[in-house]
Amino acid sequence: MTKIKFCGLTRPCDIEAANAIKPDYIGFVFAPNSKRRVGYKQAVDLKNLLSKDIKAVGVFLNEDISQVISLLNLGIIDAAQLHGDESSDYIARIQQETGKPVIKAFQIHSEQDVAAAEETIADFIILDAGAGEGKTFDWSLIEHFKKPYFLAGGLNADNVSEAIRRLHPYALDVSTGIETDGVKDTNKMAAFAQAVRKDEQL
Repeated sequence: MTKIKFCGLTRPCDIEAANAIKPDYIGFVFAPNSKRRVGYKQAVDLKNLLSKDIKAVGVFLNEDISQVISLLNLGIIDAAQLHGDESSDYIARIQQETGKPVIKAFQIHSEQDVAAAEETIADFIILDAGAGEGKTFDWSLIEHFKKPYFLAGGLNADNVSEAIRRLHPYALDVSTGIETDGVKDTNKMAAFAQAVRKDEQL
C-alpha cells in the first residue's frame, strides 16, 4: 500500500482533518522562509492533537543539529526531513543520537541528481522538483530508482494514479495539491487520500 504524507499542516483544523482521513505521515515545516512554517510551541500543540497512529515529520533547512535532535528526542516529531546541504555526518549523528528516521530531500533535474539521491545514508529519500513550488519533474528520470522513496512535487488527486502505476513509490508527499488559496482544504485532503487508496484496490 502506497503511504500518504500531508505536509505543511499549521492549524488545529488541519490536524482534525488528518485524524479523520488517516494519512501515514504529516509534516510540520520549520524552515525559516516557508509560508507554512510553524514555531516549536505551535508544533507541540498540534502534535498533542494528532492521532498516535500518524507520524509527525519535522521539515528542516540547514537547521542547527542540536535543535533537530532535541525535537526528535522530546517526541515532538517522529522523523526529520532535511532539505538543505546537510552532510552524511549530520545525518549519521541524528540517527545515532535519536534512533529516529532521517528523510533526505533531493531536487531531481538530471541523472546526476538521481545518482546522488541513491548514495545517501538517510533512512528515506524524498524526490522533488523544487522547494515546495508544487511542480512536477520528469518522472522518467526515476523509473528505475533502486531505493524506497517519497515522491513529491505537483501531486494532486488527478495524477496520483499515474504516479503509482508508473513509479510504485513508497509514499506520496503532498502540500500544495491539498490547498485552496494557500491553506489546507479538507475536501482536497480527502480526495487525495481516496484517489491513492482507490488506485491500490484496482
